Amino acid sequence: MNTSTSDPQVQRKLIEILRIITESDGAIGARIIADKMRERGYQIGERGVRYHLRILDERGLTAREGYSGRVITENGLQELEDGLIGHRVGFIITAIDELVYNTDLDVDTGEGNVIVNMALIDKDDFDDAIEIIAAINETPYSISPYIQVIEEDAIDYRVPKGKVGIATVCSITIDGILAKNGIPVNTKYGGLIQIENGTPTTFSDMLLYSGTTIDPMKIFINRRMTSVLDVLETGNGKLLANMREIPASAKEHAIEVLDKAKGIDIDGLIGIGKPGSSIFKAPVGPGKIGLPIYAGLNCIVAIEESGIDVSVFPISRMANYKNMTRL
Repeated sequence: MNTSTSDPQVQRKLIEILRIITESDGAIGARIIADKMRERGYQIGERGVRYHLRILDERGLTAREGYSGRVITENGLQELEDGLIGHRVGFIITAIDELVYNTDLDVDTGEGNVIVNMALIDKDDFDDAIEIIAAINETPYSISPYIQVIEEDAIDYRVPKGKVGIATVCSITIDGILAKNGIPVNTKYGGLIQIENGTPTTFSDMLLYSGTTIDPMKIFINRRMTSVLDVLETGNGKLLANMREIPASAKEHAIEVLDKAKGIDIDGLIGIGKPGSSIFKAPVGPGKIGLPIYAGLNCIVAIEESGIDVSVFPISRMANYKNMTRL
């Protein structure tokens, strides 16, 4: 076997591709597989999927079915049943760590790359969607008023015909900003934070990024556990948020960096914890402080809650902050 295919990163992608093929009603092509992989938090394009499919074909785990795409073989089914799916646990946090490392936004100049979430909607729904995003941006629950609109003819991101892409700043960008400024960050939980009379009170649900195979935000969205529009209308409901830990000794430096980030319209901070103490009932390790932050996906979820059909891709990719537009 080629040594590169023994890499845990490659193995996780191979297993996930097998899962996607088994979940399909019939043969499935590389383009659709790539879309579904991105939905599940894997940063891979169509070309990368084709490379992994060749590996699976060589191992006898998949087979080509005409021009329709791939189907899984008996050996492929056995591979999944043998428990190799466990390779995926923790892959989300690995993907996050890579994006955090690649975040190079300068909080003094506003130049550099940020992490973005992606949403795909019908062109006919665009105006209504923008109105909802703008409404969220007028609240404390927004990460940034900057978005990027991506049309069908975009070079760096495939947008299906009749659709339009909307990129919003992901809250994990703040982890990247802190790390770039020398502050160690542990992106720990994704969850739902309860809002009562406009005030955050407690994390009602939490998932460890290191212990799940699917982005926690995607899980909460798919289960329709949010109530973003209720928060906008009544001040009560549940919003997506996540929590990271930093060393308690870095608190003052972190506050300084976060204040600068606010100056370039990146915020969303819910609070700053005390050393070793839980914050909004989210546990924090000894010598650490918790920094809960609203998720950049809340505006996209609000679009979905309004009845508009949305395809959501959390923690999707990097984008140049200067190429984004302020609403």
